[in-house]
Amino acid sequence: MELHDVWFVLIAVLWTGYFFLEGFDFGVGVLTKLLARNRLEKRVLINTIGPVWDGNEVWLLTAGGATFAAFPEWYATLFSGFYLPLLVILVCLIVRGVAFEYRVKRPEENWQRNWENAIFWTSLIPAFLWGVAFGNIAHGVKIDRNFEYVGSLWDLLNPYALLGGLVTLTLFTFHGTVFTALKTVGEIRERARKLALKVGLVTAALAVLFLLWTQIDSGDGKSLVAMVVAVAALVAALMANQAGREGWSFALSGVTIVAAVAMLFLTLFPNVMPSSLNPDWSLTVTNASSSAYTLKIMTWLAVIATPVVMLYQGWTYWVFRKRIGTQHIAADIAH
Repeated sequence: MELHDVWFVLIAVLWTGYFFLEGFDFGVGVLTKLLARNRLEKRVLINTIGPVWDGNEVWLLTAGGATFAAFPEWYATLFSGFYLPLLVILVCLIVRGVAFEYRVKRPEENWQRNWENAIFWTSLIPAFLWGVAFGNIAHGVKIDRNFEYVGSLWDLLNPYALLGGLVTLTLFTFHGTVFTALKTVGEIRERARKLALKVGLVTAALAVLFLLWTQIDSGDGKSLVAMVVAVAALVAALMANQAGREGWSFALSGVTIVAAVAMLFLTLFPNVMPSSLNPDWSLTVTNASSSAYTLKIMTWLAVIATPVVMLYQGWTYWVFRKRIGTQHIAADIAH
């Protein structure tokens, strides 16, 4: 296997890790309106991801940086062609981080409500737009002979990509719902389990349609296996949720995300960004990659740094592993 193939796999792993971790993160943000009944319950939901949300975003920074270094042509075409949607995602992530920190800085009801609304919308919008973006990457976009995107914003809002956006939005919300059931106690936990069933059924319907479309459009035997794993894991996650096995339900919803992302990257390879105008104009792991020397240096850096980062993040999750409820929120910050 060539180094550019290795880095294609590594970037796929980074995006998978990001969607697995930030997926439940976004889902909890959406649940601040769908599940929480009052400000105290919203505080509980926010506290479930409070210690980890910023660490989850490190995976996005690493994925973007790795793409820039390993496949500069891919990075240039992607970030120029998808400029507006990616800018919206970036603004949402910035506002979202500020909202987490500033929500309880002042006691006024309007102040806190506005930041809570910001958390909801800046969780929902990126959850949807990431699906739109990766739907377009998998489906193919208008790339010319110079490897430049020549389409418009409206070309990105095609039925396949919009369906992909709905899938990521509902899947992340389901992932966040089972995470909430896993991390909370009392009434919130019970309501989260009930909501997970409803959201999960909608997710299953949309996901099956999207994955079948992907398989028919550009799939092969390997992607078919990934699709079957994704669907089976989602069904098993719903069953585990109904049985009250929140840990298994969360793990299986994570497997669904991993398998679904793997399927998209399997349908891509050896392309990294297919051209819908002419297959010969597609960006591939060969024509979009950096030099072999650059990839070699990156590989050594990744071998040294990646285990350290993963150990530290794993330790963070272990430290904050306990369940929480409304009784754990101090009276002076509950409102």
